[in-house]
Amino acid sequence: MTFLDQEFREIITKAVCGKGRKFTQATHNISPSHRPSSILGCWVINHLYNAKKKSEETVEINGSYDINIWYSYNDNTKTEVVTERVTYCDYIPLSVKDENCLSDDYDVIAKVIQQPNCLECQIANQGHKIVVEIEREFVVQIIGETKVKVRVNPKGFNDNFDDDDWGFDITDDELSDVSPDFVNDKAKD
Repeated sequence: MTFLDQEFREIITKAVCGKGRKFTQATHNISPSHRPSSILGCWVINHLYNAKKKSEETVEINGSYDINIWYSYNDNTKTEVVTERVTYCDYIPLSVKDENCLSDDYDVIAKVIQQPNCLECQIANQGHKIVVEIEREFVVQIIGETKVKVRVNPKGFNDNFDDDDWGFDITDDELSDVSPDFVNDKAKD
């Protein structure tokens, strides 16, 4: 019996070899140029991130975003927007790990489930700083090479197989059962 006559074959393919997910809340202290009277709005923009496999157990995501805070000062008579660039580093543990990967060459895919979003923005007790609470969430996948065993048809591939031949031909008997007056005459009114 030759190698080609064997009942199973091994196929090397890329597959998901690890998965992880993490929700993070962070607190940032922003120092505006004036003493704020009230917060008028807060939003997060310009989110950028990069993911890489850090160890067998974790993926590291390095990122940054801009926090924009619109506030009033001088007893609510003037307004200003303060912008601060924030960087972060999240370590996402892999909850699913496949030990059957063939090499240490991995592709890391990171997707944002929750973009960085402002939960709360308030003036600190001393009145000179603004405290912002941010949330974000990521899901990561590790793609690597692995082996898959498949069963081989011992008769080989059938060249006469037609993809369109699924046995769904309609017979004359089936067509005679179809009523051409399927719409109710009362519904025509």
